[in-house]
Amino acid sequence: MRTSLCFSVFLLSACALAAQPATAQRNSSSPPAAKKKTQADTRPVLICFGDSLTAGYGVRPNEAFPALLQKEIDAKSLGYRVINAGLSGDTTSSGLDRLPQVLALKPKVVLLELGANDGLRGIPITVTRANLDQMIIAMQKTGIRVVLAGMTLPRNYGVDFIKQFETLYADLARRHKLGLLRFELDPLAARGLLQADGMHPTAEGYRVALPKLFEGIRPALRK
Repeated sequence: MRTSLCFSVFLLSACALAAQPATAQRNSSSPPAAKKKTQADTRPVLICFGDSLTAGYGVRPNEAFPALLQKEIDAKSLGYRVINAGLSGDTTSSGLDRLPQVLALKPKVVLLELGANDGLRGIPITVTRANLDQMIIAMQKTGIRVVLAGMTLPRNYGVDFIKQFETLYADLARRHKLGLLRFELDPLAARGLLQADGMHPTAEGYRVALPKLFEGIRPALRK
């Protein structure tokens, strides 16, 4: 509606201008108004690179984690611009395909949140580990500070598989000396803050999880 209203105002203004006498337009000595230049956003970039948990599946864009993170960063005057590079359904393999697009944005910090869909689809842990390892190495080569989000799986996937899956994140964080951020859903589930699918936070769930997640990211936001 707002777009339609703006467009209607534009048309009315254009019609009014066209209705003016040609002599009035020719005799006007006022110079044309200078166009304001859009100031480039020079803040360092923080990219949230992940799947549906990052994208904000089932909630509005301003309720998703990256948007909340931007508000927190602004409130603390940390001076970063947050970009949501979450894509629902993304695996580590498709994330690896998207990596050049992320690198092209020249981020200073990347929160890497991928792998949950690998586990849900039964992709071998060795493949998930190799893909994440390759992404981390590529990002660190360009000087990006990487924070790794440690993922888990629903309890019905079996104790042994879940343990191996969770361990791969701890191993990668240790090997590459990364901050390890644990995106834990169980506390949210206990408070009824997950959506009906049991895997994605509600808008309130993201708000409740934000403080702990922010503290996990904050050490990477040094100047």
